[in-house]
Amino acid sequence: MTHITIEVNGKPVTADVTPRTHLADFLREHLLLTGTHIGCEHGVCGACTVEIDGEIARSCITFAVACDGARVRTIESFDDDPLMARMRDAFSTSHALQCGYCTPGMLIAARDLVRRKAAEPGLDIRTEMSGNLCRCTGYAGIIEAIETVTAEAPAVPALAGYRWVGPAPGPGAATTQPTKAPVPTAARPVTPAAPKAAPPAVASRPIKVEVGAITVVDGETRFTESFVLEHSRAAVWDLMRDPQKVAACMPGLALDPPAANDHLTGRMEVKLGPISAGFSGEGAMSRDDAGHHMMIEGRGSDRKSGSRASGRVEYVLSETATGGGGAGTRVDCVIAFTLQGPLAQFGRSDLVRDLVARIGEAFARNVDMRLRAPEGAVVAPAELGGFSLVLGVLLGRLRRLLLRLLGR
Repeated sequence: MTHITIEVNGKPVTADVTPRTHLADFLREHLLLTGTHIGCEHGVCGACTVEIDGEIARSCITFAVACDGARVRTIESFDDDPLMARMRDAFSTSHALQCGYCTPGMLIAARDLVRRKAAEPGLDIRTEMSGNLCRCTGYAGIIEAIETVTAEAPAVPALAGYRWVGPAPGPGAATTQPTKAPVPTAARPVTPAAPKAAPPAVASRPIKVEVGAITVVDGETRFTESFVLEHSRAAVWDLMRDPQKVAACMPGLALDPPAANDHLTGRMEVKLGPISAGFSGEGAMSRDDAGHHMMIEGRGSDRKSGSRASGRVEYVLSETATGGGGAGTRVDCVIAFTLQGPLAQFGRSDLVRDLVARIGEAFARNVDMRLRAPEGAVVAPAELGGFSLVLGVLLGRLRRLLLRLLGR
């Protein structure tokens, strides 16, 4: 058995598997993600297509152990993806599915094609989709659906620096992995594998966040947050000028790589006690490197609750002195948002101030940890934990109430 850890649909999964276990079997039998279908089991039909580190791959001929440390997305994780939503609607409108067995892999492959090549002139969809087979539709509806989405969606560059796993791309692929001449067996030195050293962990440290008055004007909630980091402004700006690095520090937020026009797409997961929502949407960013000023705005919706949200985050960095007299950086943020639908009542709650303060503290700690982390260090992903966050807020309010009753 081999011990592996894989991020599946945004959640880390650790398991012991045999070296011969295919990723498709691991997803279906161990994790019960049966949206990944198995057809030919030879990597031909495409029914088992998933995403591995941002690139599509055949899970029936990819070993699970080869995905140790990789990010895997199955069809179940695209429920709130805007591009996938458009693709599903187009498949339905164009009658692009019948029995549905090939549809999960077909949708993932079609979404990947639109992301990469929507702006390419003379795109041959039939050739590009020839790796996914369908025995029902005759492909006409599938081609029509993809053409519809391609006409309205700009291409997104493929992820850079991904780790190749799974089968080789073949001699006709646009990019192939470099290969080395085989080394004769006799010439290969036989040395025992060195044990993997555990990467260093980075502990968080408390950072005080000042939250200004919360105002609501025309349905928009607005407030300010400020905190000081014990790092130079250049180091802090190097991290906070990158929207993806900022998203990695914000609990519950994940962003795709920004497009050339600074267009952003992403997802925000919110779990606060009984409240659970996943907002998928898009936005834009503007950045002033000279003034160390950044603004990110976006809008999205939660398909489950029918709620909609829009907001913006604007922050500026200034040099300051820390409590110990060293050089530090003050981060001043202005945050504004609107909520519509069933979750709008939460935006008007008296708990908002306490919640935003705790979320701001979590964000500041995550930024500080990543600035202190040496290369290869382990920094836990930022999550918007429900029970502990709400419990902390309620305990804080209870403590203040008791202090008032005691006249302190």
